Amino acid sequence: HMIVYTPLWETMRRKGVSTYTLREKYKFSGSTVQRLKKNMSVSTNTLSDLCAILDCALSDVAKYEKE
Repeated sequence: HMIVYTPLWETMRRKGVSTYTLREKYKFSGSTVQRLKKNMSVSTNTLSDLCAILDCALSDVAKYEKE
């Protein structure tokens, strides 16, 4: 079982936010962006920040998948 960030990339595309924008404008670290890309764990603060930046629900950022 795992949390995946598949919805995040579609939400970012729809809102016109790139990973470059996350790093440069919102000061996300490169390692955090890589963790998201690899579906690795990130802090709830990171998830909250993404929801605020993208003005979206948590379900627009992450989802639970059964393996």
